[in-house]
Amino acid sequence: MNVTPSATAEPFEHPALFYRDADEYLAGTVPFLLEGLAAGEPVAVAVPGRNLELIRGALGAAAAEVRLIDMGEAGRNPGRIIPGVLRAFTDLHPGRRVRIIGEPIWPGRSATEYPACLQHEALINLAFSGRDATILCPYDLHGLPHEVIEDARMTHPVLVDGSVASASAHYALERVLRDCNRPLPAPEDAAVMRYGQGFGDDPLGRVRAFATEHAARIGLKGERLEDLRLIASELAANSLDYGGGSGTLRVWREGGRVVFDVSDGGHIADPLAGRRPTPIHQLGSRGLLVTNLLSDLVRIHTGQGGTTIRVYFDVDGADPLEHLKSIEDAGFAGSPEDTGSPEDLANA
Repeated sequence: MNVTPSATAEPFEHPALFYRDADEYLAGTVPFLLEGLAAGEPVAVAVPGRNLELIRGALGAAAAEVRLIDMGEAGRNPGRIIPGVLRAFTDLHPGRRVRIIGEPIWPGRSATEYPACLQHEALINLAFSGRDATILCPYDLHGLPHEVIEDARMTHPVLVDGSVASASAHYALERVLRDCNRPLPAPEDAAVMRYGQGFGDDPLGRVRAFATEHAARIGLKGERLEDLRLIASELAANSLDYGGGSGTLRVWREGGRVVFDVSDGGHIADPLAGRRPTPIHQLGSRGLLVTNLLSDLVRIHTGQGGTTIRVYFDVDGADPLEHLKSIEDAGFAGSPEDTGSPEDLANA
C-alpha cells in the first residue's frame, strides 16, 4: 500500500486503515512496512500485543529491522504516546523520512479512556505537521463501535480501505479537539483539600502528604505511590505559578483505580502541552509531561474559567517507565544528545 506523499504535498501523512479480519490487517500493514524498509526508512510498529505478534510472524526475518512496541503497555495512557512512543522514535532519525504503524484504539478500551484516545489521534496532526513521516492507524471495523469509526474519519485526513486510499470528507480537527475538552464528571466521596494563598504554609509539602496518605489508604503502594506523590507536587506547583496561586486537590477510588485531580484558575492554551519531549536541563514546564509519562490515564478540561487535570493510577498497574525504556534505551526526547531517559526526566 503506497501512501507516500508527492514532492509538493504536506510531508506528514496520517491515514486510517480500516480492516475487518486478520487477513485484511496484514494486507494493509505488512506491505506498508516492507515498502519503508525497501526505501531505507526507519520503521516502527506500535500496536496491541496480539496484532504485534501477527505482524511479527508475517514479516519473518524482516521483523529484526523493525522497532516493535506493544501499544497495550507503552500506550496504556494515550497522553504518553506522542512524547514517549512516536516522538521517541522519530526524533532518533533527524533528516530521514520515518514510517510508523500506531494503533491506540482497540476493542476493550474503556469509556473513560476513549476521549483521551480520540484527543490523541487529533493531536497527532498538530504534533507532526510539517514533519517527514507517515503514521498509519489501523481500526477494527468489526470490533469497534460505529461511533469510533466515524470519529476516525474526523481525525485522519486520509482513509484506507482495502486497496483504496481517499481523502476523508469528514476530517474536522478543531471540532474533535473542542468536543474532547468537556467538563469532567464530579467524583463521589473524594477527599478534598485547598492549597496556596490563604490556605497555610508549605503548600507543596501539604499536597504531597495529603495525596500520598489518601492514595495509600485506598490501595496505591510502592513505586506507583511515589509516582503519584511526584505528579501531585508538579501539578500543584503549576497552580501556584500559573493557576492563580491556589488550587484544589481531590483524591478518590474509582473501580480498580486511584484517581486524583487538581483544579485551579489557570488556562492551558497550548493543545500539545505535556506531549512535547523536554530537554533534561529544562526544569520548568515539565509537570504535564511527567504526568503523562508516569500515570495510566490523564484527562484535562481547560477554559477561561480554570483548569482541571485528572490523573488515574491502576492499583495493580506496572511501572510505565519500564515499557518506555524498551522503546529506545534512553533515546527519548527531541534532542537525543541533551535530554536523557524518561526515568531521568521524571526524577530530575
